Amino acid sequence: MSIYPSKGRLMSRETKREIALQRAAELKARIVDYLDARASIPSGFEAADEIEANRRRIMAYFGATEDDWQDWRWQLKNRVTSVAVLEELIPLTAAEKEAILRVERTYRWAVSPYYLSLMGNDPECPIRRQALPGAAELEDEVGVLDPMDEELTSPAPAITRRYPDRLIINVTNQCAMYCRHCQRRRNIGEVDRSRSRRELEQAIEYIRRNEEIRDVLITGGDALMLSDATLDWLLTELDNIPHVEIKRLGTRVPVTLPQRITPELCRILAKHPPIYLNTQFNHPREVTPAAKAACDRLVQAGVVLGNQAVLLNGINNHPFIMKKLNQELLKIRVRPYYIFHAKPVKGTTHFITTIEEGVEIMEHLRGYTSGLAVPTYIINAPHGLGKTPILPQYVLARNEDHVVLRTWEKRTILYPNLGRRNKRAGA
Repeated sequence: MSIYPSKGRLMSRETKREIALQRAAELKARIVDYLDARASIPSGFEAADEIEANRRRIMAYFGATEDDWQDWRWQLKNRVTSVAVLEELIPLTAAEKEAILRVERTYRWAVSPYYLSLMGNDPECPIRRQALPGAAELEDEVGVLDPMDEELTSPAPAITRRYPDRLIINVTNQCAMYCRHCQRRRNIGEVDRSRSRRELEQAIEYIRRNEEIRDVLITGGDALMLSDATLDWLLTELDNIPHVEIKRLGTRVPVTLPQRITPELCRILAKHPPIYLNTQFNHPREVTPAAKAACDRLVQAGVVLGNQAVLLNGINNHPFIMKKLNQELLKIRVRPYYIFHAKPVKGTTHFITTIEEGVEIMEHLRGYTSGLAVPTYIINAPHGLGKTPILPQYVLARNEDHVVLRTWEKRTILYPNLGRRNKRAGA
């Protein structure tokens, strides 16, 4: 049985072209709804004028120069942490103001001036909802502090290990801003702290003693909140362990503080290949010219970029938003890698979507956009049991000689399992 129709070879050239044109029209019709909707989901490039006006207003409030704005240390020093300052910079409703004042008694918050400049005026703006405390954080009765049991998967200081050949070094609790959906909000505390040199040395020693570890992820908090000197030292130590093949950095600074990606930092990263950097863009509005410039510098330093979005209720849980996000990321050379189902962390469960929503998004990516723009939808199993991919069902049935497949268009086809024939023939 052949899966290729032989009759196609007997058609005239005109007939084949007519069939191709009909198929092209059919394919175009499948994305008309997205083409109509995408203008209503502006990227950071498309909202550049509004963002620039916000930036100018924030700079004027702080009396900042252009050099100040481009200095990541100035950005950290001037993070907004009080309602009094915030309401001078963006319009707040009475409900928003009351919620922030209530939540800040329990959960810390801080937002960089840069990320603040991305916010729209609508209280439901996806940037605002990721950065500003909301009343739902105090109404969470089902979340837990550490759903991944990270404290039970730490065989050495600063180490989290869930897999046979790779592990995490948690180097700091500091971030450029404190995302409201943060999976490690239990670690934020009231003071920004990096791991001591002694703790990092103990982590390095653990890796050195365990030769199966070939892949090390440096994260936190945010890996790039380390000083350049500490990061250079740590990467050098890992380079000097023969069985460590790759280093990864977990950071959101290309999104929340792109000024941190300095020429000096990039010179350090260029010394330590191969380095893979996974960041977290969650909405197209976060893909800005400043973010692109930061990613360009990283790519030029030889860093391989990936994105690990978190599926967030009211922020990106729509197929069109996620499609546009992933397409915008490819334009700035960031490869969509994972979409994470949000974890049930205390104070964040209002962000959790249904699993069905995640599967629906995957249904509207596969086939509807390039494979490069299709990440893997992941649920992190509780208690540190690892990542579990969640996929639409494409294999509907199988027997010894065939499988029944469902295509991305939901067409059902009988596909020959020719390898079975070869095995029976002893090939």
